[in-house]
Amino acid sequence: MPANAETLRMIGLNRAIAPARRDPADRVLAVTPEYNATMPAVLNNAIDWLSRPYGAGAIAGKPFGVVGVTPTPYGGKWAHDDARRSARIAGAGVVEDIDVSQTSIDVDVLHDPEVRAKLRAALATLVNFDPNAESSAA
Repeated sequence: MPANAETLRMIGLNRAIAPARRDPADRVLAVTPEYNATMPAVLNNAIDWLSRPYGAGAIAGKPFGVVGVTPTPYGGKWAHDDARRSARIAGAGVVEDIDVSQTSIDVDVLHDPEVRAKLRAALATLVNFDPNAESSAA
């Protein structure tokens, strides 16, 4: 995706994200590392693109979760908090029960049964999340 800017949209470069707008997913799971205590710029850019036009973008009202692994003691928690905040502002329905910020220090994250179970549970939570039940409970 090109960098997000109103000028780029005006000159027609939004074709890069046309498939996401034409056939949007019904849920979003961001899997991201942490760079300098925040989410990577490319994830922020993707959320920005998918939020346009505000209130009617491809991410609007969609359940959103974020998970990831980093070689830090915090496992990417700050990046995940930032991604949730950005997605919420963009109009996504952030699923707060998804919280997998896993450190890779002394853990083989690809094969550890506990890590795999956490990731499976996060995915199941996102798949089974009913945004209508959440809005009616509020």
